[in-house]
Amino acid sequence: MKISIPKYYVLALLAIGLWSTVATAFKIALGETSTVMLLWISSTTAAIVLCIILFFEKRNQSRLFYHWKTSALNGFINPFLYYLVLFKAYDLLPAQIAQPLNYTWPLVLTGFSVLFLKIKIGFFSWIGLIISLIGVAVVANSKTGSYSYSSLGLSLAIGSSILWAAYWILNLKDDRPESNKLFLNFLFGSIYISLYIIFSNTSFQISTKGLMASIYIGLFEMGITFKLWLDALKLSQNPSKINNLVFISPILSFVFIAIFLKEHIEWITIAGFITIILGIILSKVKTSQKV
Repeated sequence: MKISIPKYYVLALLAIGLWSTVATAFKIALGETSTVMLLWISSTTAAIVLCIILFFEKRNQSRLFYHWKTSALNGFINPFLYYLVLFKAYDLLPAQIAQPLNYTWPLVLTGFSVLFLKIKIGFFSWIGLIISLIGVAVVANSKTGSYSYSSLGLSLAIGSSILWAAYWILNLKDDRPESNKLFLNFLFGSIYISLYIIFSNTSFQISTKGLMASIYIGLFEMGITFKLWLDALKLSQNPSKINNLVFISPILSFVFIAIFLKEHIEWITIAGFITIILGIILSKVKTSQKV
């Protein structure tokens, strides 16, 4: 019997598989170069790849620089500020701690939706938020061996989720084609990080291993994978079918972290992460409302 898998599932699972490797790539690259150089190489790589993709999508080339000021703002938030903060968090923390804290962005997104979009959330959403916050506290206070955690690293990891949620809200209000937005965001982001390097006199030292890891991140954390995920969402008639699949990524990521980074994954880290995810899933439960 022939089994047919919808194309959007294939694209979504491919994107998730690639995203699950990037936490490991972050740590490998940061062991060879600075956060600034990592961002410069990866964001420039992503901008080039997205430009090539856009070239073959001729339907999206019209009015490419329409609303470029919006991209100038969004590109400052992501990739420039978001990845500077995220990479620094990974530089200061074990990957198994930085990654779950970064995945708290759906909680922040819910909070932003209430504050800025005036969306009302139900009882289960509030309970889910509380449960997830307990999970965040568990992860933040877990210990990996004799590792002494940086309070700055913990703050940056959580702060990265705030920046991502802010970017998500701004992106929702931008009705341009996704390929156009992605390319321009990374183009402006690359300009910002280049200016930062020039005015901060950042060293250009990087090993071959660091260069390859940085290019890998540009391809499979940023450029190609973003495109795969957006195409999956576009092809799916019900995006909620694949949105929850994204939580497979951090679970797979723990496997790569253990194998390639040799980090011993602590049970309390897993417990905290599961608590975060359960809270997020519970927060998505809709309660019936009388009109």
